[in-house]
Amino acid sequence: MLSAARPGCQAGRGRPPRLAAGGLLLAVLTAAGATMAGATAAPAQADTVRDAQMWVLDAVGAPAAWPVTEGQGTTVAVIDSGVNPNVSDLAGSVITGPDLTGVHTPPSNPDWGVHGTWMASLIAGHGHAGGGSGIMGVAPRSRVLSIRVVTDRHDPGYASYQHESDFRVQNALAQAIDYAISRRVSVISMSLGYGEPSAVVRSALQNALSDGIVVVASSGNSGTSVGARASGQAPYSFPADYPGVLGVAAVARDGAPAGFSSDNLSVQVAAPGVNVPAQGTDGQYWLVSGTSPACALTAGVAALIKSRYPRLAPALVIRAITGSARSRPPGGYDDKVGFGTVNAAAALAAAGHLATLPGAAPGAPPTLHFGGGSAAVPLVPVAPRGPAGLVLATLAALGCLALAAAAGVGLARLRQTGARGQHAAAPAPVTPAWPGPRVLPTWPAADDPGWPRDQAVGPGDQGPGWQTWPRPGP
Repeated sequence: MLSAARPGCQAGRGRPPRLAAGGLLLAVLTAAGATMAGATAAPAQADTVRDAQMWVLDAVGAPAAWPVTEGQGTTVAVIDSGVNPNVSDLAGSVITGPDLTGVHTPPSNPDWGVHGTWMASLIAGHGHAGGGSGIMGVAPRSRVLSIRVVTDRHDPGYASYQHESDFRVQNALAQAIDYAISRRVSVISMSLGYGEPSAVVRSALQNALSDGIVVVASSGNSGTSVGARASGQAPYSFPADYPGVLGVAAVARDGAPAGFSSDNLSVQVAAPGVNVPAQGTDGQYWLVSGTSPACALTAGVAALIKSRYPRLAPALVIRAITGSARSRPPGGYDDKVGFGTVNAAAALAAAGHLATLPGAAPGAPPTLHFGGGSAAVPLVPVAPRGPAGLVLATLAALGCLALAAAAGVGLARLRQTGARGQHAAAPAPVTPAWPGPRVLPTWPAADDPGWPRDQAVGPGDQGPGWQTWPRPGP
């Protein structure tokens, strides 16, 4: 039985709508989602796309953070379906890494790197025409390392990729993480999800965290699935649910949780994820929805922090992002938006405070946490013992030995008595205190007939044809 990764985009049937000149949509928005019209998108006029995007940038507080840093000096690994380095708003900002999908679609194919290019533009887009037009990413002066581990639905290698074993695809993800570590990236962004955990992926992620890399992942688009409605909570998605990973949910323009966004305890923060403008591999502009763009935007915030405070440990970067989030839910946390919506400017300020704390850098000496060094609290002075103290200590030790000997004699007598009895009591059975590993629920086949081992996603897990991700049998 097989399982595969799913990008976290949602946009109804087919591909999401494109932005055309004048900001008009070359698509009809229906209750079922967005359907692309047959017309070809015309080039956007200067500032048209930027105007359409400003609500997203303002929602995450990016413009207020840019006077401090724009992400210079950082590299974000985008582990996805590939990134086209030649699109206008990413020109000169993309490093092309390996293709680990096991298929051989060339990057020149128009269906290669659709999803990944969208995500990269939201992280490191720098616009064009002097920077005044096109998509501006949250960290526009950062760079992107593209590592391809999944295929887009219309990719010619899609069917072949779908037949890959779970072992194969999870190992490819672990290899991608290892490659990102070797290239010394600052942030790893994964707008994808697997229905089951993997020891090899978790190990690779631990290595990344130990090397000071911040890891961000989308929490999934299963909020409206049949399984989620039945259980009251969306199933968990990995890598968002691994320890140390910042899981991200999606909110709409009004700040309300997106209906498709998975609600579970992997959610730590939220970001815009409904009709977010992004540049595609075709160079055109699209409105994309899902926890995928929410993840990419949050990864951009992490890049801003690592640019300003490159030695700040990943756990403290996440603490800065979660602790400074705006629009906190009642009680301070819920499983729909986590601690609230990311706020880049506030997160930078929080990171500045955390960077002054002892042990803020990864791999800090244990003495910073457990005592020792010039800042340690001095020990309580103990006066040296004289001859009288030594005599008292010796007598106390002899007394303890005498008590231990007496207890041993009594225990031996009890054992002899039990051996002569005809019905010695058997030891009571021990009930394990640990109930065993968590088993992911298996949803009804009618909910997700193609993914027998994966979590249900329902009609929400969509994007460039992501709406069903049918699997080829059990």
